Amino acid sequence: MVIKKIAVTAASAMLVATMVFAAGARPAYAATKVDCDAVMGELNAGKKAKEVAKDLSISTSSVYRCKKHAAASAKAEGKSLAKGGKDVPSPAMAAPSAAASPAKK
Repeated sequence: MVIKKIAVTAASAMLVATMVFAAGARPAYAATKVDCDAVMGELNAGKKAKEVAKDLSISTSSVYRCKKHAAASAKAEGKSLAKGGKDVPSPAMAAPSAAASPAKK
């Protein structure tokens, strides 16, 4: 009977300790959001992920995350165009009469 009480007390103490540590642990968030446009600009300029991370003072995982989001948004954009999404024509293509006519000599 005494052993059961000790076991219940020990289990309760472990449960309380776990809850105290879990409540005290706060998730770590970045102080600022990563500018993925700047990251992609650097990557498109030919820099490697490690160089971009060092230049922008971010982690390499943030660089890869931006790269993943850019690929996903490009894929989604491609799907929307394939499903019949309207692409906005450029101003030069919209009005052929507005284009400059060749100069006569």
